[in-house]
Amino acid sequence: MSDINHHLPHDHGNTPENVIEQMPSALKLHAAADAFKHLGDPSRLQILWLLCHCEECVTNIAAIVDMSAPAVSHHLRLLKNAGLITATRRGREMYYRAADTALVEAFHHMIEEVILISCPDRH
Repeated sequence: MSDINHHLPHDHGNTPENVIEQMPSALKLHAAADAFKHLGDPSRLQILWLLCHCEECVTNIAAIVDMSAPAVSHHLRLLKNAGLITATRRGREMYYRAADTALVEAFHHMIEEVILISCPDRH
């Protein structure tokens, strides 16, 4: 019997040691849960998906998703704070796009898989 199973209150012999050893830390799980929380809103999912394909300003995003600019700004702020999007100032306007991270790429593909759509640039 392994030391890990030896410390379990009930050893049923069916908990693989490598699963327990590779379990993510509470800190990593908190970060993942936080990212999922930010994508728990359909508007933010729509905005993130859009920004995975193009860079846009608040005014255009609002027109595309049929929301007010203040509402879009609120969603953008949450997505930016979660590290899912980035912003670049050009003159007086801010332009937003999806962050170039493995997490955003995974979310992008997950959105498409769940709702059974393909990227516009894929044929």
